Amino acid sequence: MPQIVRTVPALRRALDPFRRKQQPIALVPTMGALHAGHLELVRQARRRARRVVVSIFVNPTQFAPHEDFSTYPRTLPADVKALAALGVDLIWAPSAAVMYPEGFATRVAPEGPALAGLEDKYRPHFFGGVATVVTKLFTQCRPDIAIFGQKDYQQLCVVTRLARDLDLGVKVVGIPTVRESDGLALSSRNLYLSADERRIAPTLSRVLRDCARGIKAGKPISGLLASGRNTITKAGFALDYLEARNAQTLAPVRSRTDGPIRLLVAAKIGKTRLIDNRGV
Repeated sequence: MPQIVRTVPALRRALDPFRRKQQPIALVPTMGALHAGHLELVRQARRRARRVVVSIFVNPTQFAPHEDFSTYPRTLPADVKALAALGVDLIWAPSAAVMYPEGFATRVAPEGPALAGLEDKYRPHFFGGVATVVTKLFTQCRPDIAIFGQKDYQQLCVVTRLARDLDLGVKVVGIPTVRESDGLALSSRNLYLSADERRIAPTLSRVLRDCARGIKAGKPISGLLASGRNTITKAGFALDYLEARNAQTLAPVRSRTDGPIRLLVAAKIGKTRLIDNRGV
C-alpha cells in the first residue's frame, strides 16, 4: 500500500530517502477520480523513474464559480486501491487549506500558449489556477520528471513552458490520450454523460480523425474545419471551438506548411463539456 501524506513536512520526510539514494522521482499530477487514462500515466511514470509519486488534489483555483468544483468526482478509496495495484510509492493528497493557507497571496500568470485563444477564451481563470498549483506541486515534490496526458493539450504546452521558463528542473512528458473503443477520450467528466449523450460523444474524435485525414490529403484546412464544426453542431453539441494550430506554439495555421499541426476541439453536450485533440 502506498504511503499517503497530507502535509508538506510529511511529504519532504517521505521523499528524502529517495533523494539520498539518488533514485529518480516521477510525479503524476491528478485530481483523482482515476480512470484507465490516469493509470496509463502511472505505468509510463514507472517505466521512466525508480520512484513514482501521484498527487490527488481537486484544485479550486482552476474552477470558475459556475463550474463543477463542488460536484467533481472524488473517489479517494478507489483511487488508492488502483494506485496500490500499480506499485505507486507515495500519494500526495493535501487539502485546500494546505495548498492555499490563510494569507496565500501569490499567483503564477502564464502567457505564451496560455493565451492562444482556445481554453483561455472560454475559461479565462483556468491556466492561472493550473500554473499556480503545478508550480507548487513541482516545488513540493521536486520530481525529475512529470507525466501529463495529451488530452489536455493546451495545458501540456503551458506546463512544459512553465517548467522551462522558471528553471524548475523538471522534464515534462506528454503521454498519448487513452480512448474508449469508439474513440471517446477518457475523462473523469465522462461520468456525467447520459446514455444518449454518451452515444453522441464520439462525434468529436471522429471529426478530428476526418479533419486530420483531409489535411494529410491536401484539402484546404478552412473547409475541413467548417465542415467539422457543422457536423459537431448537428450532432447536438454546443461548440466552443474546432481549431487547427501549430503543435508547438498553438499559433493558428492555414496550411500544412505552417509547421506540425494539432487539431483541438471543445464542445458541450447537455451539462458536460468535453475536449479532445489530434495530431496531423
